[in-house]
Amino acid sequence: MVPTYVRPPPMFHRGEGCYLWDIENRRYLDFTAGIAVNALGHGDPEMAKLLYQQAQTLIHTSNLYHNPWTGSFSKLLIEATTSSGGMHTASRVFICNSGSEANEAALKFSRKVGKTLDPSGAKHEIVSFHNSFHGRTMGSLSATPNPKYQKPFAPMLPGFRYGEYNNIAAIDELVTEKTCGVIIEPIQGEGGVNVATPDFLLALRRRCNEVGAVLIYDEIQCGLSRTGQLWAHAALPKEAHPDILTTAKALGNGFPIGATIVNEAVASRIVTGDHGTTFGGNPLACRVAHYVLSRLTEPELQRGVLAKEKVFRKGFERLRRRFPEVVTEVRGRGLILGLQLSRDPTPVVTAARERGLLVITCGTNTLRFVPPLVISEEEIEQGMRILEEAMEVVFKTNERVPGTKGQEEMQDS
Repeated sequence: MVPTYVRPPPMFHRGEGCYLWDIENRRYLDFTAGIAVNALGHGDPEMAKLLYQQAQTLIHTSNLYHNPWTGSFSKLLIEATTSSGGMHTASRVFICNSGSEANEAALKFSRKVGKTLDPSGAKHEIVSFHNSFHGRTMGSLSATPNPKYQKPFAPMLPGFRYGEYNNIAAIDELVTEKTCGVIIEPIQGEGGVNVATPDFLLALRRRCNEVGAVLIYDEIQCGLSRTGQLWAHAALPKEAHPDILTTAKALGNGFPIGATIVNEAVASRIVTGDHGTTFGGNPLACRVAHYVLSRLTEPELQRGVLAKEKVFRKGFERLRRRFPEVVTEVRGRGLILGLQLSRDPTPVVTAARERGLLVITCGTNTLRFVPPLVISEEEIEQGMRILEEAMEVVFKTNERVPGTKGQEEMQDS
């Protein structure tokens, strides 16, 4: 295999609910959910049954033909989005295979809108924000201003500008008449679980309206009920809603699928041949996503997310009292939470894994918690006890060693 990842020793071969087992049959409680993917946990019985049934029926036809599940899933996604209080202008869907592809489509659609508004091509710039992560393809990577990721593949695509997250005063200078699109995560996942303020997103929306730019919300990690609402932006007033919304990760609960949701103003400018995909929208992925979305929109599940957030925060407060020099801040909403440390969390991740808990990092010195949404309160408490033990081993053993600023640890999608 090409060495694009450094993997720890466990080799996982089985999963059930919120647990994984390695080939030595050791069990691990999973606070990572495959990086916010397995929202319904591992080995969901109904999903397994649907995969089997659809694989026997029809897996792939290509987008040259219709199939029942592409349309059915698209309809459900639009209806669920508008009825949930999210993107009220949601109209049509482009279905693809991943988050990077969903964002790539969003960027292309923005450029197309810019070209129709200004055929000279001057309206082509795309704005994104520092500490964002939008993907690894050249377009989505160009919107991800992290030297660690961009430098090996430079030069990036032209026409990208980067701004400071939550800086309202800088918006007018950042977003101009040359801007065709603005892409932003309402909650930055890889960048450290940073939450955009409602005022910032509203100001960004208003500026996009002024200059005729498309506003894109990347909810690939923070969407699909991870905040307790179907979409993280659903708490905002309608006037702050996006023109394009991208999703993936939890949408297939581990089966690859992504989607780019657009309003009619964007859809009306996309014509046959503008974009395409071989595998996107295949009946197998769409049938699975139809089931997963139906589960993730259940009010009981969403209420449970908010209740479980409180359990996590109670555990974080205990850790803050236990390690006041180490735990500096808690960020996030629902079950996308970040515990900011003053020291490198890598030894904590290792110590937790050795004790049967999987947890990942993001940003700089941040522990990230994105467990399955079906996790129980008892499992959260169990995991927090393991985490406290791991931190005890790491920080109390080395309490005489001055803290050093850890290197940036980012787990990407």
